[in-house]
Amino acid sequence: MAGMFRSIAPKLIAVLALGGGALAAMQWIDRPAGKDAPPAQAAAVKPAPATPAKPVERRSDQGMTVDPNALRVKRVLQIDGPFRHGDYAWDETGAPATGPVIITVDLRAQTLSVFRDGYEIGAAVILYGATDKPSPLGAFPIMAKHADYYSRTYDNAPMPFAQRLTSDGVFIHGSDVQWGRGTHGCIGVPTAFAKKLFGVTRTGDMVVITDGKMLDVSKAKVG
Repeated sequence: MAGMFRSIAPKLIAVLALGGGALAAMQWIDRPAGKDAPPAQAAAVKPAPATPAKPVERRSDQGMTVDPNALRVKRVLQIDGPFRHGDYAWDETGAPATGPVIITVDLRAQTLSVFRDGYEIGAAVILYGATDKPSPLGAFPIMAKHADYYSRTYDNAPMPFAQRLTSDGVFIHGSDVQWGRGTHGCIGVPTAFAKKLFGVTRTGDMVVITDGKMLDVSKAKVG
């Protein structure tokens, strides 16, 4: 079925090189698309392209302070069965009520995960940038948050629970996450999930966007 995702056990530990030569281990959650899932999202309502767009790496992590506790994964959510477009999981049971928050986005697996103090508390299938407007790769601090936001560029389109990642308009925001749709570079998540995500983040929290490969955040500083 198009858009279906397999649920598998986490299996890859990525070691991120941090400023000053220090090392911190972060568990990369490998939830790749299922065998019948397409390789990439399409431009908004068009069929999926045969070859996914190559994202452009744009870094915004210079001078960021990274709490090492945010990079040490202590628990991941167990998702049983298919994980399709429009699906998400959220479970804060057993996770600390406070602690550093980090969001990871894997464009290859088409998923987003949110961790608090190393505990994965949420995961969702995403929409991402279409061929002409690819989502950027890199580490980005949340610059601003807007619960009720509308696009100034694309016909006043609603972007509920928007969290700005770049100065040129890349956000995480609530979307109608359906197979065959894409964004103009933003990361779209189900609106109910976006509301929960909005409630646990604050400006300055780090969002790491990859294409399924380890990201070197050597310019970031360990807090």
